[in-house]
Amino acid sequence: MNTKLQQAFERFDQYNQQDPNALIWEEKTYPQEYFLALKLHDWVLRLKPDANEALRLASRSQHIGRWKIARKDYPAGREGYLKWRKELANFHADKSASILQEVGYSEEIIQKVRSIILKKRIKVDQDVQTMENALCLVFLAYQYETFYPKYRTKIVTILKKSLLKMDSHGHQFALALPYSEEGLQYIKEALRLIQS
Repeated sequence: MNTKLQQAFERFDQYNQQDPNALIWEEKTYPQEYFLALKLHDWVLRLKPDANEALRLASRSQHIGRWKIARKDYPAGREGYLKWRKELANFHADKSASILQEVGYSEEIIQKVRSIILKKRIKVDQDVQTMENALCLVFLAYQYETFYPKYRTKIVTILKKSLLKMDSHGHQFALALPYSEEGLQYIKEALRLIQS
């Protein structure tokens, strides 16, 4: 790993280790966004072992500092949700760009990282598509089983929206993950709706 890449990863990780929200995985407690960033990076490399530097950087900073902008600070409903998501994405892109500038990355690399974080040209740009696949897989692998019991009445709709953003390569990995019997039924139902 080159020095600049290592420095950027260290800076991203240090920032995300400040997350006051905890995630417990296999009886260990982690700052949530730090854990999820490490897992997102892992998934990107599983999906695309030859991932370029911009994609690797984006994978480690996709949701950097997510706790800084809370959903509760925005109006309820779809309009408030979309406004929150847009401002959050811009925050992630700006924060990662600031760190990359400090580390000494070129404007070209910084703009490519921003483009991936902002999910520009999904389904067209392969790096953005790889990131979207990886994001969905992180949710399915580490959050889905505790998430769906709270949303049983609308989980199939939620899954359908997520799975639609993925491509067939991502779907293969999604179906291979270990799920509870009930959890797997919802995923199969959502995939059936997509394919019908």
